[in-house]
Amino acid sequence: MTTQSSSSSRCVCVPGPVIVGAGPSGLAAAACLKEKGVPSILLERSNCIASLWQLKTYDRLRLHLPKQFCELPFMGFPTDFPKYPSKKQFVEYLQCYANKFDIKPRFNETVQRAEFDSKLGLWRVKSVAGDGKKQITEYVCRWLIVATGENAEAVVPKIEGMGEFGGSIKHTSLYKSGDEYRGKKVLVVGCGNSGMEVCLDLCNQNAKPSLVVRHTVHVLPREMLGKSTFGLSMWLLKWLPIRFVDRLLLIVSWLMFGDTSRLGLDRPSLGPLQLKNLSGKTPVLDVGTLAKIKSGHIKVCPAIKRLKHHAVEFDNGRKERFDDIILATGYKSNVPYWLKEGDMFCKEDGLPRRPFPNGWKGESGLYAVGFTKRGLLGASMDSKRIAQDIAQDIERCWKAEAKHTSAFARSLLPHSSNS
Repeated sequence: MTTQSSSSSRCVCVPGPVIVGAGPSGLAAAACLKEKGVPSILLERSNCIASLWQLKTYDRLRLHLPKQFCELPFMGFPTDFPKYPSKKQFVEYLQCYANKFDIKPRFNETVQRAEFDSKLGLWRVKSVAGDGKKQITEYVCRWLIVATGENAEAVVPKIEGMGEFGGSIKHTSLYKSGDEYRGKKVLVVGCGNSGMEVCLDLCNQNAKPSLVVRHTVHVLPREMLGKSTFGLSMWLLKWLPIRFVDRLLLIVSWLMFGDTSRLGLDRPSLGPLQLKNLSGKTPVLDVGTLAKIKSGHIKVCPAIKRLKHHAVEFDNGRKERFDDIILATGYKSNVPYWLKEGDMFCKEDGLPRRPFPNGWKGESGLYAVGFTKRGLLGASMDSKRIAQDIAQDIERCWKAEAKHTSAFARSLLPHSSNS
């Protein structure tokens, strides 16, 4: 039911859940709900599904894990797709997924505020349409699913001297290809999967990249012993303790790569899987960058102390000239900016307080999907749990209402009298 209060604002009562975010997590949640017969409304601030993938990723990007570990519920990848689908293929898969489940997000609607109304026992979700005339909509619903994910906003660190550097400084969310950097000296800040792959792309486009490594990092081969490293790890964990699996991964990595600390890439004291479980920090799956570091085509640098005009001073006192800087410094959740609650999500990092696998459900009909730090596999698991929980909640309501209606009907029946 929709009530029009003015030409610029309206209130919409939603019989099912409101889902915020039309990335893979939001699509998976909507599809799982639809399979349970539960309608939903999906709000998306951008003009397309999977906006991070479509608008903010570099051209050469591929899935880092084999496609069977990246499928959304109830629909696999086409059999003719390669083991590691490209960005274009993954977006195509998501569009087919939305079509199959008839998921039609409301695009260009930015959620500004969502808050539980304890008097009504419902959520109030306020959005603003971003197309020309300002249209404010308040959605009122019993269930709210947060699907904006861990990568909603780019993290851009403040570095002393940024204003005087003179060259371009851009986040990887704005980077498409190394073609525009041909022949230039480029400093990439951050040695996660994105930073490593951007360096490789720059090399392939005849740029001269250097890589800032500020912290310890696990670099693993994408495949080992004839299998994907991720798939092998998941199989081994069925039989062995995590510390033994970590030890095996590091032994094989050492045999394939040698001692990475000699390249300036020190490993953490915890193994890659233990570190992932405790902190969410993902190991780097190498796709060729390490060979370029070994050959000297990519230089490894320490942390930045400050920037000067087309120059960088590092923590060790060394100075070097650079034309441009690319910040591969990751993303963060934006949940604290718009969701007004203090129990389920941490205000500091915008992630669920309860660790996996228990972070998907909060109080008063609040849910989270896409915050597991376990990629698309984690989002699929949470989507199924959420749909099942909401369907059970609806069933309980129907049974309670039916019981109440039946009792009311019986009270209206004429009582028999003895004569």
